[in-house]
Amino acid sequence: MAVAEHRSFRRAADLLGITRSTLSHAVRGLEDSLGARLLHRTTRSVSLTEAGERLLGRLDPLISDLDAALQEVAGEQGHPTGTLRINGGENAIRLLLQTVVPGFLARYPGVELDLVADGRLVDIVEQGFDAGVRLGEAVPKDMVAVRLGLDMRFLAVAAPEYLAIHPAPKTPDALLHHQCIRQRLPSGKRYRWEFLKRRQEVAIDVPGALTLDNNQLIVEAAIDGLGIAYVPEPYARAALSDGRLAAVLEDWCPPIPGLFLYFPRTRHMPTSLRAFIDMVRTVAG
Repeated sequence: MAVAEHRSFRRAADLLGITRSTLSHAVRGLEDSLGARLLHRTTRSVSLTEAGERLLGRLDPLISDLDAALQEVAGEQGHPTGTLRINGGENAIRLLLQTVVPGFLARYPGVELDLVADGRLVDIVEQGFDAGVRLGEAVPKDMVAVRLGLDMRFLAVAAPEYLAIHPAPKTPDALLHHQCIRQRLPSGKRYRWEFLKRRQEVAIDVPGALTLDNNQLIVEAAIDGLGIAYVPEPYARAALSDGRLAAVLEDWCPPIPGLFLYFPRTRHMPTSLRAFIDMVRTVAG
């Protein structure tokens, strides 16, 4: 079932905590005992045979019932265990550390949290994560999502010293005549600044002599007067509050869905993940 779910002996073996050869021998032994091939194997892919599909269809409800029974007992005892792996951007992981993690670890000391701050939007199933945390608009459509934070927005910001020399832009197109601090995404591409006003969407590949790949560094560069930056509001909030930065084009920066914890619709949800989801819902209200 693990091999069928992940379409890979390597990934399934990693998640099961056994070697690939051990898993391969186990599957081969099952096929020999049944007298039927369950998996098509090539050097690049693994897929179910017709017999494998039939067997998986029969096993799914049986394992789901067993899983539910075990989770019920574990829940009654109140002692989820194991390692829970969660992937998210830096700001998302920081929010978890500030809001959910302290209470969760205090309540469930038997669970080890492995939190990975990653700027890339990864396939959490393929990479072996139990859950991810991303902005609502970035959550894959086939995932279950639970709200973690309030709606947020991206803001264009600049230092008052910069704006004293370069008058603030009134429309997104005016950014083409400014020095902008650009952001390079983990994919290597530059981020196009996206604006919205009265259903008019504008995406601009802004000009600028400086490109960075970290929101905090971008904010610091903007504070130093190196140009206009476009960052998630939480990164700039402190500098906006004390006057080191000023927002521009605010009417073009509407709120967007905030951060969500997301996870696959799976028949084998770990008890630790279920407990973490419940904690998220409690914290988020």
